[in-house]
Amino acid sequence: MADDDAKADSPPDAASDAPEIPSDAPETASDAPDAASDAADPTGAASGDAPEVADRFPRSDDPLAEAVEAALSGRSAVVAVGVPLRLLPPLLAARERSSGPPWRVACRPGVVDALSRALVLGTAVAEAVETDALRIRTGEPLDRGTGGTLFASPDRADAVVGPRGDRSLATTAVGDGADAADDGNPPAALDGAYSAAEARFDAAAAEPVEMPSRRRLLAGARAILDDRFANDVAAVLESLAPGEFGRTDDLSDRTLLVALAARHDHLFRDLRTWVGVDGVGIAPAQEFTRDRRALVERELIESIKVPMGPGRPMFRLRAVDDVLLRARPEEVPSVLEGRFALPTDSDGRLRHDAIREGRRPVWERRRW
Repeated sequence: MADDDAKADSPPDAASDAPEIPSDAPETASDAPDAASDAADPTGAASGDAPEVADRFPRSDDPLAEAVEAALSGRSAVVAVGVPLRLLPPLLAARERSSGPPWRVACRPGVVDALSRALVLGTAVAEAVETDALRIRTGEPLDRGTGGTLFASPDRADAVVGPRGDRSLATTAVGDGADAADDGNPPAALDGAYSAAEARFDAAAAEPVEMPSRRRLLAGARAILDDRFANDVAAVLESLAPGEFGRTDDLSDRTLLVALAARHDHLFRDLRTWVGVDGVGIAPAQEFTRDRRALVERELIESIKVPMGPGRPMFRLRAVDDVLLRARPEEVPSVLEGRFALPTDSDGRLRHDAIREGRRPVWERRRW
């Protein structure tokens, strides 16, 4: 994927004609090297592949993300363009602490698609869209004067600026600089930035978030499974960081949901009915079989065949690991991470010399 800081071949439009945010505008935070590639690459993935949420959030202390959340909190009528995956969580957190009409957000190509594989962040963004807190589209980032990302409102504009490895926010606000009008109207640079952001959003393509909203997810869990399971799911989603339990390795959001269902002895069929395309649509129902087998192989759950009339018998999921059963819902991810980190044999089954270590209490293994 081409570097977004050098798009000499891009056709001129309202965004590229906008006045540049001054390079000497106050910087509010510097970005660390691994976060910088997210701010400079359209998807947040330097490789050019479709971004996976688990790969985009390797740490919790992201100075640029913290600066974006602080800059946007309490704002109204925000228009954001060129938003990479990494900056969606702070934008969402700031929106929850703000009021007014929907914020208009044009994400970089590939970002909305990645939300379809992001249980934590995807359900939160879908919730914001469903409640009309956000309007999400996909469009190209800005290509002059910024790192491609701009957050604008009538009285303030914050642009991501600086070279890779040293990203920061540059801010222009009403009353800043000598070009501010005596009557308090926005300076020309601010007016142009807001107009450019609106034009770029209007030109962006509407794209649905292919993940259910948090409320629809939990309502379906209560209707098809039960309240206890739905409460577990809600507690886990509240406790997880946005990038956890993506779909980049053996331990995914599907694994987590199967493990939670096994704590309540649910039928595998009912779980797949809830999550499949005829339910809330997290993933195709057949994709959960691999995760069920992985949990069985690691001796966390068992699948009990239950004959129920003609046809193939159904599987009842049952947790057999004491630590998994005793853990509070928000501790279940740590239990799974600890067990999946243990060595396995060539057939995928847990090596028996590792089982004792895997069954240490969760509070001894939790990574704080």
